[in-house]
Amino acid sequence: MSVLAVVVAPQGRSPSGWAELMGAASTVARLTGEPVEALVAGADGPSLEALARDLWRRGADRVWRLASDGLTEPDPDRYVAALAWAAGRLEPTTLLINGDPLGAQLGPRLAMRIGAASVTEVVDVRPGEQGRPGWVRPMYGGKAMAVVGSRQARTVVNVRPRAFAAPAARSGEPPADALVSLELDAGALPAPRLRVLERRTAASDGVRLEDARIIVSGGRGMGGPEGFQVLQQLAEVLGGAVGASRAAVDAGWVPGHLQIGQTGKMVAPDLYLAVGISGASQHLAGISGARHVVAINKDPEAPIFRAAEIGLAEDWRKVLPSLIERLAQALGRAPGSRAS
Repeated sequence: MSVLAVVVAPQGRSPSGWAELMGAASTVARLTGEPVEALVAGADGPSLEALARDLWRRGADRVWRLASDGLTEPDPDRYVAALAWAAGRLEPTTLLINGDPLGAQLGPRLAMRIGAASVTEVVDVRPGEQGRPGWVRPMYGGKAMAVVGSRQARTVVNVRPRAFAAPAARSGEPPADALVSLELDAGALPAPRLRVLERRTAASDGVRLEDARIIVSGGRGMGGPEGFQVLQQLAEVLGGAVGASRAAVDAGWVPGHLQIGQTGKMVAPDLYLAVGISGASQHLAGISGARHVVAINKDPEAPIFRAAEIGLAEDWRKVLPSLIERLAQALGRAPGSRAS
């Protein structure tokens, strides 16, 4: 019996949010009194070994390594089979998986495969009934929060990325018995149905939206692509990333990978600055994990103000230029520079 943080690393790369997932595992373990373990699965190599050691440093009592050449690609069929195989041997009571695009596919399918309950988009946990965890997740597009319990012996939980704080890292090297390799049975993985024809890397010269602690986001109220150039300057001064509402993406002002919301990316920055965004429920669902929301909109009746801690009913053109200038002076960072 344990709380198991599951980290998948196709191509050996460490996924974003793995440290915060360990924070979620530690929080659950304090409620249940169970040990914290981690399972890292992916292509074999030095990166997987380094990630296993980092998971121990972030609080795992034991780290299980599941390395296979068959897990090089982010193939959900193969990962579900591998994780189900591992769950049958480790028998954890709770499996925590990051709610990134791949993890969101794996969680419910893994739960179905091993006969467990599935809970998604978890942002917090608190004591539940009969000593079990109560999983806190948004409902109604982020307008309400629900506490969900499970009566199954085992639960697979998708944790919203960055919803929990990463635990402090301990120094040193793990003892020999803290890192254990699992030998995947031959034939445990199904034949691949995914064939990679080409890889393309999205061009980016800044912070990824999913990893950004500060996001400056614009909507239809920006009036056109020129407004997003101003937002880019503000993001550069703050060391943040630029996002957008669906309305701005549909208008063709910014590329689709910047879209935030129910049909775009789910983000959880420390600060979300919404400029010219009305605040449709679909957009608010994507920022329900933000710790602080500030809104600028010339419409004082815009719904975004109900979600914001600080709101300014004003045309952004009268606000942002002076805001950028003041912040650049205070932070000693001009537009075009990047935070170190």
